[in-house]
Amino acid sequence: MNITELLRERHFRRRLFPVEMVTLSYAALTLLMILIFWGRMSNPLWLVSQRLLVAGAVVCVYAFNKMRPCAVTRFLRHLLPLCLLGFWYPDTYEFSRLWPNLDHVFAQSDLTLFNFQPALTFAWEFPQPFVRELMNLGYFSYYPMIAVGAFLPLVKGRKLFEKSVFIIIASFFLFYIIYLFLPVAGPQFYFPAIGVDNALQGNFLPVGDYFTHHAELPPSVARDGFFGSLVSFIQQGERPTAAFPSSHVGVATILMIQFVRHHRRAAIIFAPFYLLLCVSTVYIRAHYLIDVFGGLACGVIFYVLVRAAYKPLKGKSSHQRSSHHHHHHHTQTHTQTNDLNQ
Repeated sequence: MNITELLRERHFRRRLFPVEMVTLSYAALTLLMILIFWGRMSNPLWLVSQRLLVAGAVVCVYAFNKMRPCAVTRFLRHLLPLCLLGFWYPDTYEFSRLWPNLDHVFAQSDLTLFNFQPALTFAWEFPQPFVRELMNLGYFSYYPMIAVGAFLPLVKGRKLFEKSVFIIIASFFLFYIIYLFLPVAGPQFYFPAIGVDNALQGNFLPVGDYFTHHAELPPSVARDGFFGSLVSFIQQGERPTAAFPSSHVGVATILMIQFVRHHRRAAIIFAPFYLLLCVSTVYIRAHYLIDVFGGLACGVIFYVLVRAAYKPLKGKSSHQRSSHHHHHHHTQTHTQTNDLNQ
């Protein structure tokens, strides 16, 4: 497809796209929470301003598409919500810290279910540098997997791309809604907070509002190697939130389902990275093992839900309704003509 074709005027969709609907809905939900818990929020005015900026950006891209309806501006309406995902993830911390931390419950669950603490044992049993690097590679592969999962469908056409982007974004928002109300930081935050010795002895102490005042990733969480450095760079903005269920595992599961359905070659390529990712989230102590199983279950459930929601949200475009009306009018006219002839 050449530049001229991309910029050729096309029919403008007046309704919001499903990705815009879920983005604005999530912004509205969190805005409502800010207003309800205003006195307990940290800098609520700034949080409100951020949501107004998001809404303004969506409106601006919508207006740009209306002013210049073409494939590029339509694409931008889907690209913007994708770009905002990096903002919404750490933002969940602002809400999860409203509630007492629950890491002690999930750490104890791991010990009870598996009779050892996987988030400690995995790394200690396999401390070799090449294993660490392999695990960091698996964890980092999550990000190119999202990029490929979002943009590879363009090869098969606009409709599959728009549906795939919606599935990814809507699934993320379902995970984020859980994180708003479920304050679990993960082992890389919790174990340094209570002391590794306590974790080893099974003394999983409640830390209450500790992470309200200790939001930075502990300096003890250091990673070496090329991919270790990449993971450390990505985690610079990490906050003590969003551990259960693992969105890394859940979204990667959704992407793998998409790959199997529409891009078999990509599924084969990413399968080993997907398996590494599931293990690495525990190895690098980003998650408890129970978070991984929660992510797997949620990934499958969310995929079914958001895929079913896409068609009703998308509805018929005005162009489709116009064509249907034109066809109905033509059929009616033809019937009336036949009646007159008879």
